[in-house]
Amino acid sequence: MALVERVPETGPWAQLYGYSRAVAVGPLVVTSACTADVEARPHLSGDPAGQAREAFRTALDAMVHAGAGVSDVVRSRLYVTDPVHADPVGRVHGEFFGVVRPTATVVIVTGLFHPGQLVAVELEAFRAWRDID
Repeated sequence: MALVERVPETGPWAQLYGYSRAVAVGPLVVTSACTADVEARPHLSGDPAGQAREAFRTALDAMVHAGAGVSDVVRSRLYVTDPVHADPVGRVHGEFFGVVRPTATVVIVTGLFHPGQLVAVELEAFRAWRDID
């Protein structure tokens, strides 16, 4: 296995902007910001908790592809477009990570790429060296 492993992003912007969904370097795995696809799933519009669930699933799928799992997550960053979204998004964070309890930061931002997006999440994980091929 290469020292640096990239999990490709399948969306249209990855090629243009030059980024990966996740990158693993040795035991460290980090994701790009993950959001809900509100264009493909309009029922998530206005639903910060639903968007957070989809964003966490996307980020965790990338983690799994890079050889890390939920229990390896050591840090999370939650970006929300309105302070009122912090509580529902934080509760979804608890659904995924309540037992793991990584560090967490909530950042209020003025907006995300798509106007309907309310939440973006980033994860960092540490895989044990013995788990790296």
